[in-house]
Amino acid sequence: QVQLVESGGGLVQAGGSLRLSCAASGRTFSTYVMGWFRQAPGKEREFVATISWKGSRTYYADSVKGRFTVTRDNAKNTLYLQMNSLKPEDTAVYYCAAADRFLITTTLEYDYWGQGTQVTVSS
Repeated sequence: QVQLVESGGGLVQAGGSLRLSCAASGRTFSTYVMGWFRQAPGKEREFVATISWKGSRTYYADSVKGRFTVTRDNAKNTLYLQMNSLKPEDTAVYYCAAADRFLITTTLEYDYWGQGTQVTVSS
């Protein structure tokens, strides 16, 4: 299994940028497909982005496409989410998660989760 710890959240003005990190430990990081999800107050957890084992393929939710970029550094066992042109509707707790298959956008098929990091975008 793998343990995941997110960091990098905070308060930012609309139009600003943040970079989230997800540090992994335990089982070899490169054997997992990784994903980012988010959950706003009163809403269900939703898919944001996913990246394949070596980072050659990515897939994004329409709501973040062109503004967010997911990358990974397998040598550092770390997943990243670069978030640009942030909007108030991006406000949520952001979670990283690990899965065994690519192009999964549903929470049920991700096996391991971090504790989340809060992102707040002010207008």
